Amino acid sequence: MTNMAEDLKAEAPLAGAVLAPATEDRRRTDRRRSTRERKKRASDLVIYSMLAVLVVALMVPFIWMVSSSLKENNQVLTVPIQWIPSEFVWSNYTDIWTRIPMMGYLQNSLYLAVIITCLQVLTGSLAAYGFSKVRFPGRDVLFLAYIGTIAVPWQAYMVPQYIMMQNLGLTNSFNALILLQAFGAFGVFLMRQYYMTIPDELCEAARIDGLSEYGIWARVILPLSKPALASLALLTFVNTWNDYMGPFIYLTSNRLWTVQLGLRSFVGQFDAEYAMIMTGSVISVIPILAIFLVGQRYFIQGIATSGMKG
Repeated sequence: MTNMAEDLKAEAPLAGAVLAPATEDRRRTDRRRSTRERKKRASDLVIYSMLAVLVVALMVPFIWMVSSSLKENNQVLTVPIQWIPSEFVWSNYTDIWTRIPMMGYLQNSLYLAVIITCLQVLTGSLAAYGFSKVRFPGRDVLFLAYIGTIAVPWQAYMVPQYIMMQNLGLTNSFNALILLQAFGAFGVFLMRQYYMTIPDELCEAARIDGLSEYGIWARVILPLSKPALASLALLTFVNTWNDYMGPFIYLTSNRLWTVQLGLRSFVGQFDAEYAMIMTGSVISVIPILAIFLVGQRYFIQGIATSGMKG
């Protein structure tokens, strides 16, 4: 027993000598991890602070628009800016419906936006399927030529387009705008980029099973492309809803005016009713805001994945 006790006493310093470096290594590792975490928290704080500043900067015009819609007309452009009205003029939101046919303008904008959005999603997804999943001679060259039309400004062919529509008897009607905007190179590009992320093996397997190209597009590709379709639909809807020059050129009758043209009713020869213009602008933003809130998850996912593969 005495010898065993002496042996344990002799081995104790050795065990302590072995455990000491391991404990010191763990402490150093913990210190390094703690330092990295502090640096990450600091960098995250800086990034979030910058993003918060950007969000506030982006919200300033919208806040000013809402504030101006609740003021008297002579208080909108005061200097310095009065962000909170001294008296809230809620009657602006009731008067505008009687001052101009606002409901008709909203219906016209909604009609054009829905029809053009549906057509662009249909034609864009079909063309993108051909450019991404169907092999034919000159496919890539034709795609590059088609996408190159994005670089041509609309003002360069605005007059020839109008002459064509006039010769067809389509001016002063929605048909001219629908026909001209039913196809879009950007939509084809966006959808093709997303389709390129879908494995070609799925299409090959569907062809072996006997599906036609239209069947593959409808039953295989489209169900997998909801984010890209939502992104294209949202972008097209917003662009059509906010379009001013197209309706201004082709729609001369007041009953066909969109909400963007309708707001011109408050612009006179010598002055403008800015409070009413801001009120109409707030009302016109509500449908876009509602659609974005509903489809924002798909929109962000579609934009993020459309550029993964070229």
